[in-house]
Formats: sequence, C-alpha cells, structure tokens
Amino acid sequence: MALNVEVEPVERGKGASYDAGDITVLEGLEPVRVRPGMYIGSTGPAGLHHLVWEVVDNAVDEAMAGYCTRIDVTLLADGGCRVRDDGRGIPVKPTAEYPDVSAAELVLTKLHAGGKFGGAGYKVSGGLHGVGVSVVNALSARLVLEIDRDGQHHVMEFRHGGQPVAPLQITGPAPTNRATGQPRQGTTVTFWPDPAIFEEVEFRAQTITERLQVMAFLNRGLDIRFVDERPGRDKQPVRFQFNGGIVDYVKHLNSTKESLFRKVCSYSQAEDGQEVEIALQWNTGFNDAIHSFANGISTIEGGMHEEGFKKALTNVVNRYARAKGALKEKDDNFDGKDIREGLTAIVSVRLSEPQFEGQTKGKLGNVSIRSLVERATNEKLAEWLEENPTEANQIVKKATTAARARVAAQSARDLTRRKSALGGAGLPGKLVDCSSRQPSESELFIVEGNSAGGSAKDARNPRTQAILPIRGKILNVERARIDKMLKNAEIQALIAAIGAGLSDDFDLDKIRYHKVIILADADVDGSHIRTLLLTFFFRQMRPLVEGGHVYVAQPPLYSTLVGKEKVYLKDDVAKAAFLQANPNHKAEFQRLKGLGEMDFNELRDTTMDPVRRSLLQVGVEQAALADEVCSVLMGDDVDLRRHFIQTNAKDVRFLDI
Repeated sequence: MALNVEVEPVERGKGASYDAGDITVLEGLEPVRVRPGMYIGSTGPAGLHHLVWEVVDNAVDEAMAGYCTRIDVTLLADGGCRVRDDGRGIPVKPTAEYPDVSAAELVLTKLHAGGKFGGAGYKVSGGLHGVGVSVVNALSARLVLEIDRDGQHHVMEFRHGGQPVAPLQITGPAPTNRATGQPRQGTTVTFWPDPAIFEEVEFRAQTITERLQVMAFLNRGLDIRFVDERPGRDKQPVRFQFNGGIVDYVKHLNSTKESLFRKVCSYSQAEDGQEVEIALQWNTGFNDAIHSFANGISTIEGGMHEEGFKKALTNVVNRYARAKGALKEKDDNFDGKDIREGLTAIVSVRLSEPQFEGQTKGKLGNVSIRSLVERATNEKLAEWLEENPTEANQIVKKATTAARARVAAQSARDLTRRKSALGGAGLPGKLVDCSSRQPSESELFIVEGNSAGGSAKDARNPRTQAILPIRGKILNVERARIDKMLKNAEIQALIAAIGAGLSDDFDLDKIRYHKVIILADADVDGSHIRTLLLTFFFRQMRPLVEGGHVYVAQPPLYSTLVGKEKVYLKDDVAKAAFLQANPNHKAEFQRLKGLGEMDFNELRDTTMDPVRRSLLQVGVEQAALADEVCSVLMGDDVDLRRHFIQTNAKDVRFLDI
C-alpha cells in the first residue's frame, strides 16, 4: 500500500534563519558526546570495546618507551573496567599554559592534550591523536583516575561524561611494590561506560583477551594480565607474556595449519629513529597471511612497510632460485603471489613520526620505512636462505607448484571469460535477477537448495531482490587452490552473479549488488553452508566483506499467536524474553520448518521484507584473528576446531557468522 503525503512547498530563500546566533560552539568534551561515532566508530559493541583499547594503548605506549613492564585489565563485577600499569604515571603538576589545573586533569578533560605532540615523553607511541583517555572520560558515566608518582597516591573522579567531582587530590603514600619494596609507580583508570551513549554496556571477555594477546606478542616480554570478576564468569586470571615476541606470534598463527618446516625466520634492523622487526614461516596451505603493525597499531590496509616487505621478498626468493638453478634462464620469475602462497608473516615497525592515512590508522604512509624494510629484507632474508638450504629449497618448490597452479587458474579464467562472451550477459542460468541496475539498491540472496529458491523467488521484490540457488555445500576453499575453485560449478555461479572477479582481480566497484545475503536453514547443515560461503568471501572476495556488503539472513525459529496476530521469534533467547514479558501466554510455540518448507508469504514476512527482516552484517575488524578462525573452523585439525567451538559457545550472540 502506497502512502501519499502532500508537503507544502517552501519558497527558495524562506524558512529557518541562519545567522551568527545559530552558530554553536561545543566546549570541552561535548563534541564527543554529541558525535561519539567520530571518535570511536560506533556506539555498538565495537565502540564499547574501543574505550578499553584507548586506555590499554596508553599503557602500551609506556611499555614501548621502556617504563612499563606489566598491565592489568580487570572487568569489574559492577560492569566497570579497570586498567592498571606500572609506568611513570600521568604527570600531576600544572602546566605553564594552564597553571590552575593539574596536567592529569588536562589530559582527561581536553581533546588533543597529551605527551605525544612533540615533547620528550614519547619517542614512539600508538596513540597519536591525543584524544584517547579524554574520549573514554567523555563517554563514561563515571571514571576514577589513580596516579602513583613520586611516592604519593593521587586520586580524581569524574562523572556524567567527564565532569570533575573535585580537583586531583593526594590521598596518602603510594602503595609498596611487593617485588621491589619501593613505592609503586603507574596509572590506574577505572571507568563505567555510559548506558545513555552505548547500545549495551556489557564487555565481551573473549574480544578483550584476543586484543591483549596481540599486544603481548608485539611487545616482547611485556606482562599483560586479565581477570573477569563479573558474576558467573571464570575468575581465573589469564596471563600473556611472550619472550619470543613476534616469532611466538607466527608460531601461534601457524599452529592452526601444517607448517612447511619448523624454523621461523626472523630479523630486525634500526636506523634514524625507526626500526623494523619481521618474522615469517610458510605452511602447506594456499592462502597468505601478512599482518603488519606500526607502533603497535594494526595497519589492516597495509602501507609502505608492507609494500617494502613484499617487493624485497619477491626479489630475494627469485634471486636465490636462479642462483641455485631452480629457475632456468628461459623460465619466468616467480610472481609475488606464488612466493607468498602459504606464508604467515608479521611486519612490525616503530617510528617517531608515523603518517597514517585516515582516522582509523589503517594504512601507513611513511616512504622512509619502505626503504628500511626493503634493505633489511634484501640483506637478512638472503642470509637466512643461504644458512638454511633445506628450508629454502622447500620454499622454492612450493613457489614452483603455486606458479603452475596460477597458470592453470589463468587458463580457467580465460575459458570462463570466453564462455561469458559467447553467452551474452554471462550470468549463471539459475540466477533469478532483479530488474534494477542500481547496485546500491540491489540485493542478492544466496539460497540453499532449489525448493527454498522457489519460495524465495515468489517472496522477493523482483525490482531489487535477486535469487541465486546453490546446490548442497560449496567447495571448502580453505583446502583448495584457485585453479580447483574455478572448476566448481557453484563457485563459478557466485563469481558470475556478483560480477567483480576473484582474488587479486576482484574489483569492488564492479559488484552488481551492495547486499549479498546468505539465506540458509537454521540447522547444522545450514550453519555449515554459511561457514563455507563466508570462508569463500573472506579468502577470495575480501573487499566485499571489508566493505560491509556481506550479510547473513536470520529466519526466525519460532512463531506463536497473540490474539489473532502471529508473532515470530528469532531464537531461544527471544522466546525466553517473550515468555518473561508475557508470563500468562497460553498459545503454543511452533518450531518453524526449513526455508524450503515455508510458504512464500511466511518467508517474505519473516526473512526478506526489509521492513520486518533481521540481517546480520559480517565484518572483519582484526584480520589476523579472522584468518585464524577461518583456519580453525575450515582446516584439518578436528581437535582444535572442537576446542574453539566449546570455548566460544557461551558467547554465540557476539559471533559475526
């Protein structure tokens, strides 16, 4: 039913005023509370946990400066979070510019106030915007700052988004450090996120421990401890400390795979206020996993340091292969992708003046670090190959096999393109396309089975919703090279329907639909199909996932009658909440059948209608973790997969899949 509303036209130049009196200046921390998304990305779970990262990053900066050896993170029983370090402690005396306010209060209440803007306090740091802990203060209902410095214990409390309760006060002597017998030094920040800002204020322990583990890997020897004191949680402390640093990180990432050899190659080099540390090891798989960091910040979009590593790696291995006769004079060089097949590498750089592209610090732009990484890799990796001929030969053999597969895959691609050209539009025959040619409004439903596809076809909006039925379970791409993938009929159909290519050739600007929605039954087989599809998208169409274009449909599990109206409930949690809200409900609950057994009206109303459906957007926040999870869930190690599922079962409401 269309709803027509007549709107009285407004004459051009008439209406609301716009003069000096309409200009608003937001003071202090007000901008953060008015526009929290500008500072922490969102007010959902990711933004909530970002508060923890900001405080922990400050403590890690102290560690990188050489003053902090231990960080304790505690989730309190009342919903707060406490982060304590044994660094120098935030300065407590007033600054020359603000003589009436302690430096600590300044840091907590002024944006862009801190010790990372040219002073001598930090040569290297991750938190460079100077908005970190002040943003945490702005978005907290309450924050308590404790500073142990110069033998004294200082305390200051803030409430209602950063309003000081009283000035910084000395409450007594600093407690004694048991290990040294000396007065303790360091900073403790305890905060309670503001429920008026966030969609929910419950932290996820697994999310926090995963991030803390990465921090410990990147800072060799740093002792990071975590305790969850909330009711019903495992209160056993979790400790992360890795004396091997990023070498241990590579071993950890490859523990879910079969290593090509046991040794981990590692090297480092420093010059002119910047340094690089690299660790790498190959596995028998087909995907590469290069994870780069700058001053402890994950550069998920890469940058100059990653470019320098890839270029030098390709040159070094090709030179070695030619010198040893593995590549003959008539042979082409290995492609960089051939050499990186199965590679797991950590590239960690530290520099005094990092240039990040974008507010998210996703890409490093310093040209000088590219030169340093190239030189270090050209020299140190070449030496390692000469000193480890057995491992070097295995690397060359794997690259040789990958090169042959690449040539075969290219032939398969060319054949696919020729078929497309002969077949007109080149779209798969079983695709029921939408009439719209605007990708921004078009949706592709990937539906399990032909019967469900038939129901979805009748339930869809033919103008904007396309249906692609797939038969059974697609190929597990975690265990297959690209040449084998391209021979799989279901994967061919997916590639053709989305229309943007595959792997390195994938072009996000060419996607035919801005929503690619996986629609599968809510049973074990449906979950397996979803996982196979998500693995395919993550491995072979990753920009599609990173761009936020992949979704999982959530068909309800139950329906019940309230009077004459049918109410749908997504899952057991929703059913329990419904019963709690309606304790006198007498009607029975019907367990909904599979998608193929729903009539088209039911499928439309519950799962496909944009007004009433529930979609889960799939995102990739931590590439290293996503890579690890894909390897665990879709790899060969059954025991590891079982352990992962058992460990994470209780946190299923947070899963992106």
